[in-house]
Amino acid sequence: MQATAYTYDPGTRAGSVLLDDGTPLPFDAAAFDAGGLRLLRPGQRVRIRTEGAGDDRRVVFLTLQTFADPQAPQG
Repeated sequence: MQATAYTYDPGTRAGSVLLDDGTPLPFDAAAFDAGGLRLLRPGQRVRIRTEGAGDDRRVVFLTLQTFADPQAPQG
């Protein structure tokens, strides 16, 4: 799934993304670290993986749109 980086705090490595429908979705340091990034700027297109649904939905993986998700189905 793709989204746009909305906020990012380099001190905590946490922030939020905006889904394409405008819904904000937070991410924590674990999700940021899983993607192997060192920096994120608001407005960058990102590739995310989420778990859960509704209010329990959370980002578990975040990387740049041009980078692959190693757990994505190949085909």
